[in-house]
Amino acid sequence: MKKLLFILLAISPMGVMADIQQDIIDIESKMLEWRRHLHQNPELSNREFKTAAYIEKHLKALGLEVKTGVAHTGLVAFLEGGKPGPLLALRADMDALPVTEQVDLSFASKVTTEYRGETTGVMHACGHDTHVAILMAAAEIFTKNKADLAGSLMFIFQPAEEGAPGDEEGGAELMLAEGLFNDRKPEAVFGLHVTSNMNSGIVGFRKGPSMAAVDDFELKVIGRQAHGSRPWSGIDPIVTSAQIINSVQTIVSRRTDVTKAPAVVSFGAIKGGIRNNIIPDDVTMVGTIRNFDMGIRDDIHQQLGKIVNHVGQANDADIEFKINEGYPVTVNDPELGEKMLPSLHRVFGAQNVIDPGLITGAEDFSYFANEVPGMFFFMGVTPQDQNPLEAPTNHSPHFYVEETALLNGVKAFVQLVNDY
Repeated sequence: MKKLLFILLAISPMGVMADIQQDIIDIESKMLEWRRHLHQNPELSNREFKTAAYIEKHLKALGLEVKTGVAHTGLVAFLEGGKPGPLLALRADMDALPVTEQVDLSFASKVTTEYRGETTGVMHACGHDTHVAILMAAAEIFTKNKADLAGSLMFIFQPAEEGAPGDEEGGAELMLAEGLFNDRKPEAVFGLHVTSNMNSGIVGFRKGPSMAAVDDFELKVIGRQAHGSRPWSGIDPIVTSAQIINSVQTIVSRRTDVTKAPAVVSFGAIKGGIRNNIIPDDVTMVGTIRNFDMGIRDDIHQQLGKIVNHVGQANDADIEFKINEGYPVTVNDPELGEKMLPSLHRVFGAQNVIDPGLITGAEDFSYFANEVPGMFFFMGVTPQDQNPLEAPTNHSPHFYVEETALLNGVKAFVQLVNDY
């Protein structure tokens, strides 16, 4: 990895940044207008066509070089500063979720769509609308002050962070596969995520492994149907499935060195049979794998496959088994994090920057951070008079964002770039 050189000045928000403080304050009303429009018009992964057009109009109005259609609906814009310096990347994700909003807002989403054969609402239940609005605001501020920008910026508006539908490709992985960093590779990439788990004004950042790798698995146990009164005349896939579920629990509890990094293997659904006295032909199961070490991830995959196949063989059942690899571990580059942590202190106050611990959720920002040093942090958006542990979580139909917190995201991006 390229060795990074940092020069950090002991500045305050009213130091070198004093000239653009008013620009940051002035852009809040526009940023909230953008956020509310995006919130009211959400689109699912790989379907962010109107969202992309809305962002493109803004970026081109700023006079930026804009590339569209990246990973289907993504956009990338470039800004050349007036002074020599490094290329840095700032990223925001764009997609919404198949969730029917239940928040009483004047700009609440009323959008519905078909998802997996069912009609459902569409909602920015994870706050990606706020990420886009924050980055749109940052792009405008940097453009206005580009004469003083020592370096250049890549603004990444990424689709399908929540996962591409069906067998489609998408997200950060596809953006990179299409050559996002091939011609102009940034020295570092920064990203943020709003969360209801912290109050407004609090930011969470952890150096090293931060968010889990995620994979899902699909399993079909094929037996032979029989009458429930004569189980010996068939092959029982329900009993076999129960043995598999129990045996899989030993992967983490007995076979994984949890002192190195924690891991989780969970079954999320099991389906088999239709009547109390009929042993079915087959049972299907699905589940998820989460961990914070790529070596442990490989071991879990091997152990899971071994257990599934051996238990099936012991019961004379046939097995169809597949692991769908998802996002890798999100790792905050330790050197980058150490050097840039003071920037978060300047914006939020050192007492308000906390280590949130390992997060078993996953993020495809991890792909960017695997290519160049990355820094990804969480920003609280729950009102200060509310207990964040009781607030509806991200992905909830009741997920709520206190909009006054969003300006902190703009300040953070500006401060990080300025300090770097």
